[in-house]
Amino acid sequence: MRSAEDFRHTIRRGARGVQPTLVTHVVLRPSVPGTGGHTSVGFVVSKGVGSAVDRNRVKRQLRHLMRERVDALPAGSRVVVRALPAANGAGSATLAEHLDAALARAGAR
Repeated sequence: MRSAEDFRHTIRRGARGVQPTLVTHVVLRPSVPGTGGHTSVGFVVSKGVGSAVDRNRVKRQLRHLMRERVDALPAGSRVVVRALPAANGAGSATLAEHLDAALARAGAR
């Protein structure tokens, strides 16, 4: 997901799942057979998370974790994962646990 309008729509209209290290916003779009819609995922990691090195590390970790979970979502869905400052010190296992819980709370799992 790259356009600001896609991010804005997903954050405003999507179901929200909140955890201590991240927030997910999910708009589920059940696929219609033959349409071939693809699932889009975007990440928001603000300067509050830390330095550029820290933000990029958190973004890489979240991207890797979402890559494993994106197939479980209906085709055509949109997901925005927003990292909170606590994500900087969290380990990969903690982020994975919080991501699963946040997706579940948003109704994506």
